[in-house]
Amino acid sequence: MVWNKFKIYGELVMFRHTIFALPFAFMGAFLAAGGWPPFSNLFWILVAMVGARNAANALNRLIDWKIDSKNPRTASRHLPQGKVKPAEILLLSLVGLGLLTVSAFQLNELCVRLLPLAVIILVGYSYTKRFTWACHLVLGLAVGLAPLGAWIAVTGELALAPFLLTLVVAFWVAGFDIIYATQDVEFDRREKIHAIPARFGIERALVIAKTFHLITVILLALLPLLLPLGYLYYLGVMVAAGLLLYEHRIVSPENLTWVKIASYHINELIGIAVLTFTLLDLFWVKIW
Repeated sequence: MVWNKFKIYGELVMFRHTIFALPFAFMGAFLAAGGWPPFSNLFWILVAMVGARNAANALNRLIDWKIDSKNPRTASRHLPQGKVKPAEILLLSLVGLGLLTVSAFQLNELCVRLLPLAVIILVGYSYTKRFTWACHLVLGLAVGLAPLGAWIAVTGELALAPFLLTLVVAFWVAGFDIIYATQDVEFDRREKIHAIPARFGIERALVIAKTFHLITVILLALLPLLLPLGYLYYLGVMVAAGLLLYEHRIVSPENLTWVKIASYHINELIGIAVLTFTLLDLFWVKIW
């Protein structure tokens, strides 16, 4: 019974999608340290990431409850179906925010000072689709806080490199979120939900998504100008670029069959690939 409840909560907040931000958070931590960061830092970064991600998703489900109930694609979600109560989701989000808060206090003063801003962005994203088609970029910014927050967690300072990583993640996430939103064009227009596909049409939306992902690759390629990264890192950038290229090849205005694979499954691999090759680059010399 208890396990089934936890399973429902995990499905509700799409726990597996933590994989989008977590590799870039660890990437920010390792780059900030120039090697292995203290284990305690990695632990609290992990706790913060799990808390923030699940709190944001739980609140998104709660805030979008009535919208999801009207949309045939989302009407089967847990809250519209009555599988969980609103109070449960609110409690789940508060627990997540509590984990984020505790983590900030365990790390350093700058993390604590920036905590309110992070919470505002995480919570505020869910409301942006009600008034701006730039909501995809706000989501990207929310996820993009991961490497910046991890960098601050390790160093206690701001720097240009983690801001570049934040932009990388922001454009990357915004791009595949646009692809995902192509499923709801008619519904979004009818319900006056703001999104790039609903505003500009599917064809132009996919062009915008491609542009965002091109920017992502360019920004990744610029990172070695700020940090001592070499050819193994660039190999990771090439892998990410190849995955993004494939992502856009399987989706077109005439064929949206593979939207979920393009927007989710392929992108689950991208963060892992970039992190893996970044770590190989950082530790290759030390190993050999």
